[in-house]
Amino acid sequence: MRARKFRLPREIFLSHSSKDRRFAMRLANMLRDHGLPVWYAPNEIVGAQQWHDEIGSALARCDWFVLVLSPNAAKSEWVHRELLFALNHARYRDRIAPVILRKCRHQQLSWTLETFQQIDFSASYVDGCTALLRVWGKGFRG
Repeated sequence: MRARKFRLPREIFLSHSSKDRRFAMRLANMLRDHGLPVWYAPNEIVGAQQWHDEIGSALARCDWFVLVLSPNAAKSEWVHRELLFALNHARYRDRIAPVILRKCRHQQLSWTLETFQQIDFSASYVDGCTALLRVWGKGFRG
């Protein structure tokens, strides 16, 4: 079976629980270091902005959705809302990449996550980076 070739993303929406922000920031920086544009809320939302409007604008603009899965994410109302948006918009079809930070009951977010190829970071950050970057035909430079 031939691997699908995707064009590089215009912008990646990084969905995560705020309790996993250290990992999410590390992941966002790694993606940027490899030439991939990332919308990461703590870097993009400033002071008095209406953060929910900024999240909505980013979801409407981005063309890839990377979801950081963890027990914290499985319980997060906002991660759930962001994922539902991505699942319901055609531009994200075949462009959702679930990333496993820690094993969790991700079915709490959506039963459909079982149908996506998940990228496991729980055992090795380097292996996870390698697998995620491979989605866009890029090699990992540690």
